Amino acid sequence: MSELAARVTQTLATLERIAEEHSPAVFASSLAAEDMVLTDLILKAGLPVGIFSLETGRLHKETLDMVARVQERYGYEIALYRPRQSDVTAHIVKHGHNAFYDSVELRKECCHIRKVEPLGRALQGKAAWITGQRRAQSSTRSDLPVQEDDAAHGMQKFNPLADWSEEEVWEYIRGNDVPYNPLHDQGYPSIGCEPCTRAIEPGEDVRAGRWWWENPESKECGLHLVDGKLIRIKKVA
Repeated sequence: MSELAARVTQTLATLERIAEEHSPAVFASSLAAEDMVLTDLILKAGLPVGIFSLETGRLHKETLDMVARVQERYGYEIALYRPRQSDVTAHIVKHGHNAFYDSVELRKECCHIRKVEPLGRALQGKAAWITGQRRAQSSTRSDLPVQEDDAAHGMQKFNPLADWSEEEVWEYIRGNDVPYNPLHDQGYPSIGCEPCTRAIEPGEDVRAGRWWWENPESKECGLHLVDGKLIRIKKVA
C-alpha cells in the first residue's frame, strides 16, 4: 500500500468513526483543496455528514462557483450560511467597507461578523464538526490534533487531514479527478475572502497570502479561536 493510500484509508476510517459515534456531525468546507479532498471522501462513501460553507459576502467568484461544481459532480447541495445583514451594515457604517486593513482588531471584528457568528448557527444542534486544517499550513497550526475538545461550542472537533502534506492533497485531487478552485493554479494555496487574500511568491509560506499585512501569529480568522486564543484546549487521544 502506498503512503497516500494508507493516509486515505486512515482518514476514511476517522470519518466513518465520526459519523457513527458523533452524530449529527457536519463538515465546515471553505471549498479549498483540502476541503475538496474531504468532500470527495465523504460523498463517495455516502457518509451521513452534512457539508456547509460560510458565504461571507466577499468571496471570490471562483470560490462561489465551487458550490455549483460540487452539485454537478456529486449531486449534493452544500448548505450556505451567510452573515446577518444588519451586523454587516452596522460595521460598515461605523468603520468603513474595508476597515479590516486598519487594525487586527477591526479585521477580527469583520471576521467575527462574516464567519464566526454564522459558524455558530451552522453548528447548533450538532455533536461534532470537521475541518480541513493541516499542521503544515501555518505556525498557528503546528500542533494540530486529529481530534480535539471544542469547549467553546460544546462538541468534538475533528481535523482528519492534520498530518497530510500539501503534496498528498494534490496527489489525491489529481488521482481522483476531484474538482478544485482554479485560483489554486494562479498562486493561491490558501483562499479566503477576496480583499484579504493574495497570490504568494515562490518560497513563501502557504498562508502568506492571507491577511498579508499582519504578523504570522495573528493570522486566524476566529473560527478556531476563543477570546483571542486558539481553540486547542484539550487534545483527545
